[in-house]
Amino acid sequence: MRYRTWLRPGMRVKRWIIVLFGGVVLTSLATAMGLAWLYRNYSVPGQFSNVVYYATLQFIDHPYRELLVIVPGAALLIWGVLQLSRSLTGPLMESRPDEGGLAKIIETHRLGESEPRLKIVTIGGGTGLSTLLRGIKLEPVAITAIVTAGDDGGSSGRLRTEFNVPAPGDIRNCLVALADSETLLGDLFQYRFDAEGSSLDGHSFGNLFITALAKVSGSFEQAIIESGRVLNIRGAVYPSSTENIVVGAEMADGTVLRGETTIVDAKAGINRVFLDPPDAEAYLPAVTAILEADLVVLGPGSLYTSVIPNLLVDGIAHALRHSTAEKVYVCNVATQPGETDGYDVADHIRGIQRQLGDLPIDRVIVNSNLEPSADGIKPEWGVSAVRFNGLGDFEGQLVVEPRDVVNPDFPLRHDPQKLARVLVELAQRFSGPPRQPPVATQSPAAQPRNGRAVRVATNGHTPARGGTRQSSLPHADA
Repeated sequence: MRYRTWLRPGMRVKRWIIVLFGGVVLTSLATAMGLAWLYRNYSVPGQFSNVVYYATLQFIDHPYRELLVIVPGAALLIWGVLQLSRSLTGPLMESRPDEGGLAKIIETHRLGESEPRLKIVTIGGGTGLSTLLRGIKLEPVAITAIVTAGDDGGSSGRLRTEFNVPAPGDIRNCLVALADSETLLGDLFQYRFDAEGSSLDGHSFGNLFITALAKVSGSFEQAIIESGRVLNIRGAVYPSSTENIVVGAEMADGTVLRGETTIVDAKAGINRVFLDPPDAEAYLPAVTAILEADLVVLGPGSLYTSVIPNLLVDGIAHALRHSTAEKVYVCNVATQPGETDGYDVADHIRGIQRQLGDLPIDRVIVNSNLEPSADGIKPEWGVSAVRFNGLGDFEGQLVVEPRDVVNPDFPLRHDPQKLARVLVELAQRFSGPPRQPPVATQSPAAQPRNGRAVRVATNGHTPARGGTRQSSLPHADA
């Protein structure tokens, strides 16, 4: 099959093989003509006549003499070209072992994907999203990361104030996470200047690079594209909006705060968050990616300062509601101080509903392995494992996917490879032609919302469309 790939029209390989063959033929013909002229015009000394006789195969009749020379010659030519190609392309192939061979790489570069890849869109920000991207970039899928640009702390906050650009920090982390090889360039983008008293102190080189590119290219989105090219990322990274958004929050005590850092540091509990400006325009390629996706993933990441701010951009929420893709919320494996203290799975879902008025999600991935958290989470950290205590009011509206997705060495985070495998499995399960809406159950909790029927929770196995299987995931203690 791989050899037939080389022969596909448009590969721009056959033409150069013909040119190479023509050059060898002409060179060989010129050499033969020169030898024939020498043979006719100059006498070979007697002591060398026998050597010439046998070296030129004169004891063999024509055309067998020529065949005896051309067959091993052609074999040596082909073998030499193959070995030279392997020597030259070896480093490339070793760095990209999952690309299907040199023929596949060239075919994809020249002609695009011969078999369309599953399209997975992730929406979020912060450490959670970059963790997911490190795992899913290794899978054979087309990945698009839609990232919030509302961070106002540290280097990002200073650059926003001084240069009036969206926050580059979360976008930088996602670009590095999707880099083809997180080596020197990735380390360079993540390098943070430590020069007390200097204006560079605390700045990340990647943030400075993206900001400078935004000024040189004239747009923040072009700066992201060019940064992705520099890092040779596997996928695409889009901001949910290119406007300079500020995240605000109404706290549990009624106070209103502005800025992600201020909100988290207050540790007063969050009722709701909002954007300033409230009518921020969605980035069109991000909207298009959602509408074309096979699977849309919300999270993981900070619920109120990474996930929900993306959904408050009108165009993003609108695209989610109209997308035919399966929409999955990846619930965090641990609570976050100042945002989700004491939250269980249902509380996270309730936070999304409280902001949007409905649930633009179909299922939720819940970590089912709490063993690493028992010993791995220290009391002084002020966090706890997010437990599944049932869905409460959402019972029958969502499908629950209980999976072992926690990082056993660091139970505050998801394991990139585990989570990526689960999402690819779901994308494969729900890819294909647009699905017909499932039949609603008769229970009140399962009535259609916004004209779309909802499904009943299950223990991770997909019921038949319109089925009514209840969750068998055991409820954990609070």
